Amino acid sequence: MTQQPSVLVIDDESGILDTLRILLKKEGFEVSTAQGGKAGLEAIRTVAPDIVLTDVRMPQVTGLDILQAVKEIDAMTPVLLMTAQASLQSAMQAVNAGAFYYLQKPFANDELIAILRRACEFRQIRVENRQLKAEIRKGGARATVTRPIGKSRRFIEILRLADIVAPTDSTVLIEGESGTGKEVLARYIHDASTRAGGPFMSINCGALPETLLESELFGHVKGSFTGAVRDKQGLFAAARGGTFFMDEVGEMPASLQVKLLRVLQQREVIPVGATEALPVDVRIIAATNRDLEEEVRRGNFRSDLFYRINVIAATLPPLRERREDLILLIEQFLGDLAADRKEDPKALSAEALDAVMVYEWPGNVRELQNALEHAVVLSKGSLLDPQHLPERITRRKKEPLVAERGQVNPSLDMIERAYIMFVLQAEGGNKTRAAEALGIDPSTLYRKLSRYEGTE
Repeated sequence: MTQQPSVLVIDDESGILDTLRILLKKEGFEVSTAQGGKAGLEAIRTVAPDIVLTDVRMPQVTGLDILQAVKEIDAMTPVLLMTAQASLQSAMQAVNAGAFYYLQKPFANDELIAILRRACEFRQIRVENRQLKAEIRKGGARATVTRPIGKSRRFIEILRLADIVAPTDSTVLIEGESGTGKEVLARYIHDASTRAGGPFMSINCGALPETLLESELFGHVKGSFTGAVRDKQGLFAAARGGTFFMDEVGEMPASLQVKLLRVLQQREVIPVGATEALPVDVRIIAATNRDLEEEVRRGNFRSDLFYRINVIAATLPPLRERREDLILLIEQFLGDLAADRKEDPKALSAEALDAVMVYEWPGNVRELQNALEHAVVLSKGSLLDPQHLPERITRRKKEPLVAERGQVNPSLDMIERAYIMFVLQAEGGNKTRAAEALGIDPSTLYRKLSRYEGTE
């Protein structure tokens, strides 16, 4: 895929084409448009896009016709279908035919962009898998394993655990808040395993309704339900010889939890409508942002399934608890953004860095990455100032560094806070010098200041 992913938009309404062209270009996509299905078919062959976004209902040539043509030319090209008249049957038909996603109009712009970015990642993974398999067939070296970024003690412990379990086929459960990098860790385990030459397939168990999720996971046979016009291979079968990452496994309906348990116990699946089981050779890595033990106690998650997927447990800490990694992550993300935009890397000003270091980051690493991209896009120069960051990051209450009136019997915490603020004020607000004067690590000072911010 090119540095700037290319999207072909096909619709019979010129207004929609113009709107989507403007939106997608602003988001960094290379955009081509075709008005109507016939023009779309010609554009597929001449443009060779990375992703196709097409309306379903068009005269003469429909979106499903476009989908079939794309799959015949390049099966790895994700196709997103959009329509104002969605139904379960039409959605099922689209998924059966190989659509990456089925959007119902009207949709939110950020929803579309998020899906397109996932489609980019999906295509990139499939391309890399194909290249890797070709190298292996030729006897070439295995691709370099990219190590997740971090130097904090808790993060290093997680990576050590990943290094230990990677060569095995043990099932891994990755726990952590949204945005902490659960899929990144799962990919690292896959790339460092003996299954690295096989596919890495993933699915968000909470993103699809139960009927679609069952078909996606286990596949189905022709005629098993309305819209099942041909046999469909499920993701467990498609991941044969590789790794299957099941994100948000805690969202899985109870009826499918039983079927997943069978996969783990018997290493086989039964497609929807089939009578015979199919063997599967796949390693499962599951992830959740829920407390599954609590879900088991509440009766929302099967205890036998929990013990099956919780063979090896790895809990990723939130970003606010690994602030030592912030500088490394910032440098990496700014470098990646510069490479994507083919320009020199930008840097945070001292004031912007202060704001970033004390912010709580409820959205974790994903929020940090998005905030830096926001700043890079808004900044015209090489330095990123606080005004380039999202307002929520720089919005802080103004108060004196040291309270003017104290408590008669202050607590030890209050005395510590007052002393830290006194030293910080004496050093003119310079946190590095204040940390030296206090005899503590700068990251410890940032954590304390962040905690004080949260008690205002």
